[in-house]
Amino acid sequence: MRTPFFKPSPSPSRSPLRFTPASSPMRHTFSESHVDENVDNAESLIAKWDPSHQTSSSSSSLYRDSRQEAKRFLKSVKDLQAAMHFFIKEDPASDKLVRAQSLMQTAMKRLEKEFYLILSTNRQYLDPESVSNRSSSVSEGYEDELEDDLNFTGDDSESSGTPERMSPPSSTVMADLKAIADCMISSGYGKECVKVYKIVRKSIVDEALYRLGQDRTLTHSQIQKMDWEVLETKIKCWLPSVKFAVTTVFHGERILCDHVFASSLPIRESCFGEITRENAIALFGFAECVGKCKTSPEKMFRALDMYEAIANIWPVIESTFSYDSSSAVRFQAVNALVKLGDATRVMLADFEAAIQKDASKAAVPGGGVHPLTRYVMNYLTFLADYSEILTDVVADWPVKAAIPDLGSDASPLSARLTWLVLLVLCKLDAKAKRYKDVALSYLFLANNLQYVVFKVRQSGLRYLLGEDWVAKQEAKVRQYAANYEKMAWSKVLDSLPEAQPAAAEMSTSQVKDTFRRFNAAFEEAYKKQVGWLVADPKLRDEVKGRSRRSCCRDIASFTTRAGRPLGGTRSGRGLSDLPPRIWGITSPTCFTGPRVRGAIRPRTPRPPPRPRRTTKGGVTDPYGSNMYTNERLRCTEME
Repeated sequence: MRTPFFKPSPSPSRSPLRFTPASSPMRHTFSESHVDENVDNAESLIAKWDPSHQTSSSSSSLYRDSRQEAKRFLKSVKDLQAAMHFFIKEDPASDKLVRAQSLMQTAMKRLEKEFYLILSTNRQYLDPESVSNRSSSVSEGYEDELEDDLNFTGDDSESSGTPERMSPPSSTVMADLKAIADCMISSGYGKECVKVYKIVRKSIVDEALYRLGQDRTLTHSQIQKMDWEVLETKIKCWLPSVKFAVTTVFHGERILCDHVFASSLPIRESCFGEITRENAIALFGFAECVGKCKTSPEKMFRALDMYEAIANIWPVIESTFSYDSSSAVRFQAVNALVKLGDATRVMLADFEAAIQKDASKAAVPGGGVHPLTRYVMNYLTFLADYSEILTDVVADWPVKAAIPDLGSDASPLSARLTWLVLLVLCKLDAKAKRYKDVALSYLFLANNLQYVVFKVRQSGLRYLLGEDWVAKQEAKVRQYAANYEKMAWSKVLDSLPEAQPAAAEMSTSQVKDTFRRFNAAFEEAYKKQVGWLVADPKLRDEVKGRSRRSCCRDIASFTTRAGRPLGGTRSGRGLSDLPPRIWGITSPTCFTGPRVRGAIRPRTPRPPPRPRRTTKGGVTDPYGSNMYTNERLRCTEME
């Protein structure tokens, strides 16, 4: 017979209870008549709700139809259990014990059915979000009230005028489940209770993860063979799902499981593990598989997104899966972080190698910003958004090379990013030598370094590389601009006499020849430079102003002394022709890049306005390059 209390009858000569004195405490606590009365009362109530009888009561729900009767039912089971203890001690072979045991089995069948009905019909109150948001204070208050209700001894008439205590629906349902579970476990029927709980709750967790788009059937080899576009789509689905799954689904299930089976640590540990383990391991296993996939620079940001998603919820993972039986889930989450971190370091190393191996030989027309500069700086700009995560990833991965302009207290991440920028600048120095015109090479360096400075200032790189580094690079930009000015206009200025006082002693023909040489040199330099490019508006204005002042300063000094012999006459391109040509340097079309051959130029000197993009935070980007969008930058291979 199924009971934890039913034991083989000891021999009469060895049974101490056979000779219990009439004055023993047991006799005073449980008189036989009182025990029989409790069994009779329990029998009438249990028989009424016997699920094997085809009656209106047996086919309905005890907790839904009459909560007060449900409380009395639990009390009857408690009394029946006490009676069985009494009968075992008095006479283990008595018919009364057999009768009590039969009633207990019937009662357990009813409670098992009620347990299933509550779990399956109250899913809206037991969904993970409702449970995870449940107030612990409300729960504790209701549990205290439930304990008082279990000691209830009155009848319906005494409580019919008292309204049901108002509690949140989820708390009420959870308290009912706990009461049934406690009763079944204490009666030796915990296995039946746990079986029902696992079946119902696991199906709910499985459904929740399915709705989140998680596919447990994916294998490592299938993920490895996926096209990147397909895999990236799955990663985008995984990113919000992992947070909801851990903080809501699994966390809510842990709260519910701990509450329902609060009376037994082994049971709640076993239940929670079997319900969540498979889904949780599959969830973090996907991240590990992504970390093992073939790496490439464009996959860097998705790997960092996944690393960040797990790292941000790690405290919840630790607290939710704290049981020893859930150690496999914690290990899987840690392993996913390790693999994603390893993949990130590999991709950073590949990115560094790609910069060093760049062998593009074509010079950028007009000395503009090189595609390598744009690609690398956009890449680093977005890497700076992951500074907290990257700090952990590169903490044990120092840069071995000596880096100039880097403070001694710089972090490993700052050193790593500064090193990558330095590699780009070294590449730019080599590419500048491909220009035949030295002035254009300096303009190329000024343009590209100014772009680097702009990107650093308008992103998180500013805080990683430091203000001192930015200030030193800005000084280099000014030096490059000065070198450009010197080399671009040296031939023009050399056409003027070195000794300016001698200009007054020159003959009219000598002055005319000097103006002709100056005009010819100026026209040659002007036509050549008008097609050059300065992308940054501020730098462009500075270059225009410096070029105009450089020419005007020397020619003005010469014309002041040589203007009297000329008498203001027009001879070829004389004195009256010089100001418009020099001031033409400041026109809006100057230093805006090479003209398209065959294009019709507008009559107005002001070009039509071009659309201008803005960077993160609303800062205008003068370059019109790849900017921040809602999606992470999808980097393409370097040209």
